[in-house]
Amino acid sequence: MPLESMQAEVVEALDHVNVPSYVIDTTGIIRWVNEAGRRLVGDVEGRQFTSVVAHEETRRAREHFARRMLGNTEPADSPLVLVDEQGRRVPVEISSVPLTRGDHVIGVFGQVSDLVEEPQPHPDLRLTPRQAEVLRELERGRTTAQIAEDLHLSRETVRNHIRHLLHAVGAHSRLEAVAVARGQPLATH
Repeated sequence: MPLESMQAEVVEALDHVNVPSYVIDTTGIIRWVNEAGRRLVGDVEGRQFTSVVAHEETRRAREHFARRMLGNTEPADSPLVLVDEQGRRVPVEISSVPLTRGDHVIGVFGQVSDLVEEPQPHPDLRLTPRQAEVLRELERGRTTAQIAEDLHLSRETVRNHIRHLLHAVGAHSRLEAVAVARGQPLATH
């Protein structure tokens, strides 16, 4: 399959992932928001990313963005307060990574990781019951700490389950695992 075709399919899958996701360019302009993100903050493509952040959170949001623009890829969730379409304050946790082309950062990809939404159905991935459970939690945008609390496991145990899940579905990230799983019922073995 040509890379361009695969990229188009990934973007299409991400648009329907039940976790609000976004892409911001190097100037701070929102260039893409998936369907779940549009349900949360509206059609904000073309606007400055701080336009969906509560006024008092602007500095923290800019610092988080700057760390990603400098190429900091260390996993870190950042608490933030967004403002939805109706002007309501929505406390969230943002997870993001720099987007790179070669050695250059060209933007930021992120997701809102603590909005609880019902997961979408999955393809037949032949996961263990625990992997299926962890995948459902990831679809809800839960963090490692939240999954550990929900499933009464240690964070390290959850990290191990996530690593095994990623391997099982051939994904390199949590969001990619959710995108791969999008679409059909989940089967366990």
